[in-house]
Amino acid sequence: MVPIIVLLTVIVFIIVDAVLRIIMKRVEEVKIRKQRERALDIGLRLDFSEETKSLKRVEVENPKARILAVDDEEIVLDSFRKILVLAGYSIDTVESGPEALTLVKKNDYDFVFTDLKMPGMDGVEVVKAVKHLRPDIDVVVITGYATIESAVETMKFGAMEYVQKPFTEDELVDFVDKLVIRRQDRIEKATKPKVHLITPSLAESDSKKEFNVPAGVFIAPSHLWVNVGMNGLVRIGLDDFTAKLLGKIDRVELPPVKKKVRKGDPLFAIVKGDKKITYPSPISGTVVSVNSNLLDHVEYLTMKPYQLGWICSFEPERINEDLQTLKIGASTVDWYEKEIERFQQLAKTMTKSQQPEAAEKSADKIPDELWRVFAHDFIHQSF
Repeated sequence: MVPIIVLLTVIVFIIVDAVLRIIMKRVEEVKIRKQRERALDIGLRLDFSEETKSLKRVEVENPKARILAVDDEEIVLDSFRKILVLAGYSIDTVESGPEALTLVKKNDYDFVFTDLKMPGMDGVEVVKAVKHLRPDIDVVVITGYATIESAVETMKFGAMEYVQKPFTEDELVDFVDKLVIRRQDRIEKATKPKVHLITPSLAESDSKKEFNVPAGVFIAPSHLWVNVGMNGLVRIGLDDFTAKLLGKIDRVELPPVKKKVRKGDPLFAIVKGDKKITYPSPISGTVVSVNSNLLDHVEYLTMKPYQLGWICSFEPERINEDLQTLKIGASTVDWYEKEIERFQQLAKTMTKSQQPEAAEKSADKIPDELWRVFAHDFIHQSF
């Protein structure tokens, strides 16, 4: 009877906890919506005519993006403001192309939405002018059914996309959310990779374009980290460079406990699809423990490589001699930058012969090819 009562108590607790979480989430959503509604109301009552005559501005806290919309139809701009502000976007609206360009020169926007058919300066001219003044801003054309072909033509002049009116609230929000993802992805790919030295005052970076290097951890030429503990034992794992370039790993083959290895001997392996990379040991010694959590949570290897992703613990035999061939702290930065550049050149060389269309279609297969070469040139060639 007691086990049943305990079980029922646990079930009730789980249900109550789930219900409370749902309620709290909805309360937070209502709170945020009210804040945005107040911002919309305040913004529409403020006077911004000193900047441009028809400017109406609504700013929200922590916006998903900052948008400038230009259309000669006030009803369209009203819809943009209401829908996008409540969806978490800060938005400026004006009724003419020249006003839009005035604001583009003075403010930072992520997107400019422009109507295609406007008196005076039309949408094509706005697209050309914005991309000339601020190539970093993405321009989206607002069009009706009869002018879709013209809207598509504007993409030759730098327009990112077009949206067809009339649109529902859900259609517009979904459309803009996807544009934000595309913009963020493009910026991420265009950003030059950096080496991020972690110190007590600088936390890890989650960006795929920033490779973390802990200040107090040794790095082996085979892209393994080596951390010497206070008890004299040594932990080993994949470095952030490998973790972020490799992406999702299917499984890890851990070494047996009590296994004795010499520096350079096979230690463990990672498996991705039908590809397998066996890593050489960066030090000599005996395996005293392994991270068995990786058998059920292999994502730890790439999610938190320096914390949750340790592979095994070693009792070293000749630690002073082995550590002399490893790098630590600031001395690893230059080496990492060269390794990053070397890998990028390798990727370019392997994809140069492909046509753009073929490369795009086979993008998911490229990492497998790169990793076969990576295993040879970056992992095994270091010994």
